[in-house]
Amino acid sequence: MSNSLLTPSIITKQAMVELKNSMVMLAKVDRTLDASFASKIGDTVSVRKRVLYAATTSADITGSISDSVEGKIDVVLDQRRVVSMQFDSTELGLKIEEFSDRYIRPAMVELVQQVESSISGLYKQVWNFTGTPGTSPTTFLAIGTAGAILTESGCPEDDRCGFYTAAAALTLADGLKGVFPTAIATNAIEKAYVNMYAGFDVYRSMSLSTHTVGAWAGTPLVNGASQNVTYATSKNGYTQSLITDGWSNSITGILKEGDTFTIAGVYAVNPKTRQSTGRLQSFVVRADADSGASTGPATLTIAPPMITSGAYQTVSAAPADNAAITVTSGTASTAYPQNLLFNKGAFAVAFGQLAKPIGNVMTGSESLDGVSVRMVGDYNVLTDVNVWRFDVLYGVKAVAPACAVRHTS
Repeated sequence: MSNSLLTPSIITKQAMVELKNSMVMLAKVDRTLDASFASKIGDTVSVRKRVLYAATTSADITGSISDSVEGKIDVVLDQRRVVSMQFDSTELGLKIEEFSDRYIRPAMVELVQQVESSISGLYKQVWNFTGTPGTSPTTFLAIGTAGAILTESGCPEDDRCGFYTAAAALTLADGLKGVFPTAIATNAIEKAYVNMYAGFDVYRSMSLSTHTVGAWAGTPLVNGASQNVTYATSKNGYTQSLITDGWSNSITGILKEGDTFTIAGVYAVNPKTRQSTGRLQSFVVRADADSGASTGPATLTIAPPMITSGAYQTVSAAPADNAAITVTSGTASTAYPQNLLFNKGAFAVAFGQLAKPIGNVMTGSESLDGVSVRMVGDYNVLTDVNVWRFDVLYGVKAVAPACAVRHTS
């Protein structure tokens, strides 16, 4: 195939093929959001949250009629990634396959890596947490515990996947030696992939985030009883404020966004039965917090909100005054990898369709299965240099954080 056939259409179609072939985590999240109308930074796609109701036991429903409270989640197209390149005209004599190997594939691998890193960064919105900070998981039980947490959170059993760092994936694969026949275990160790391991498709990922724990110290306590809220007041942001004290005085970043903790006496509930699971509810800090002077006060922004009754109940009870807070995300000021396990519906990615520029440039745009990429190329007649760029515009959101769990290592 000669260079005369290297048209913008062919190039962008090949770019889309290479982009799709490079997807791993991106292939496992929801990409069905309709962002076809969106073409610039700041455009928004809204997702409706499902409405829930609670049944009653009486034939008389007077006083027990549930309000139909519908929340929403906005996915903002606030991220743009560009890969640019330049080459002289001799390169355009290559066949499309050769040109793709040299230029298009590396560009698409980089763009996918950037998008998948954005997805993994959503760990800061996920409150479910398991594992021992500083220790890589090695057993079936380690992943099975994560699966149990998702099931108890009402997460569907299908379309579950797990992404682990190279080190964590290796220790997990090595643990298969005593579980599976030698041939399967060897294949798992070499490829770091096992189909449906403890209910998850497990993958190795280079895009996972590392979380640095806040500089927490002291003996933190809840400051004030009855700090529960209603779904109506928290439905969109799905957060609340929690007043605490007992931290060491006057520390900037006492807790960081993404830190997790539990509260004594506050248990998770099964969203279907609304009965306690017997497991302390894990909370995630949604904004950096500082401690004040004197008694070490700190007001935390947390998720999920503490809703103690009704269809949207999240906890068994509101915390008591002076209930002990236990930070679970790790040792203060220490970094830990954040492996992620989730159902497909936990995270959503919306791609915008960037407009083609007006002018004497070659340009192409392709969309497939909720993913869009644009190519723009120009030529400098003075230097015989071609300058091309590949752009993606997208937004990511944890639309159902309860259907994800962080497995620290």
